[in-house]
Order: sequence, then structure tokens, then C-alpha cells
Amino acid sequence: MALVTPQKHLKAKICLVGEVACGKSSLIRRYVLDTFEDRYVATVGTKVTKKTIEVAWRGQPATLDLIIWDIMGERGFRSLLKEAYFHGAQAVIAVCDVTRRETFYDLNNWINLSKQELGDAPIVFLANKVDLGDRTVVSREDLARLGDQQLAPYFFTSAKNGENVEEAFRAVATAVVEHRST
Repeated sequence: MALVTPQKHLKAKICLVGEVACGKSSLIRRYVLDTFEDRYVATVGTKVTKKTIEVAWRGQPATLDLIIWDIMGERGFRSLLKEAYFHGAQAVIAVCDVTRRETFYDLNNWINLSKQELGDAPIVFLANKVDLGDRTVVSREDLARLGDQQLAPYFFTSAKNGENVEEAFRAVATAVVEHRST
């Protein structure tokens, strides 16, 4: 009788960052619950959500608990929350709103903040709200340039219709597993 090795079970804290009203909470809700809520409710402090997925760990099947942290986007709270928020995180999802260019520019501040706290932890960039196509001011070239500069994957997403949401979270999970395997 062959001895069966138990499947590896990993956990990873993922932090979502970005300006107020970029759709961070909506992206998490779409990914975890496959739902969308049209009315805006600002995140106060932080909210933590979990989703378990199947991954490959060193060539073997494994499970990964994504512990997804959502932080309020208010600028004044960043410095107060940054150490506690980023503590123990293995990756960052940086989100901008395609209809508000200033949210794209603000990603540089979030990149700097996360690198100060986490070093070379993986980052994935999301330009959210692509369902509002006629109001888009952040171009694919803009996001591609930022992704290339940071050697990071990037996605244009819609929490409303689910476009690229699963793919974006899968990319961060893959980046975490690859980063931990090295």
C-alpha cells in the first residue's frame, strides 16, 4: 500500500491598495462571492476576506488560502495604517479607476509605500471599471508601461461584469507561490 502524502496547504495575505472609490471592495466581492453591488459604501478601516483555491506548489497540487485585505483609500490614514496593514503580506494588488486619471498616478505612491514595507513582494496592477468604456482616460499603454517598469502583471478589470477579475486574482496567487518557491 502506497503512502499518501497530504496535500500542501498554504496561506497568503494579499493587500489591495488604491484611491477611494476605485472598486477594491467590489473586486473582492466579485472574486469571492461572484456578486456586484451598485451602491457605493466606503470601506472604514480594513476588511478581511478569505478564498481558498487550488494551486501547484513545487510541481504538486496544493491549496492556497488567499487572505485578502481591503483598506480604506483615504490618504490621511495611509501612514497610520501602513505598518499594521502590510505586516505579513505576501503580495499587493494595486487598483486604479480607468475613469479617473489621478487614481492611476496615485499608484506610484502605493508602490513606494508597499516596497518600503514589503521589499520585493509581488505586485499586480488592475485598472478597474472597464465597463465604463466611453469614460476611460487610463490607456492600455499607460498600464502596460507601469507594469513593465515594475515587472508586474496588469489587467483591465470590471467588478461589475467580472471581466478579468478571476484572471487577476489567479495571477497574484501564482506570483505568491512562485515567489515563495524561490
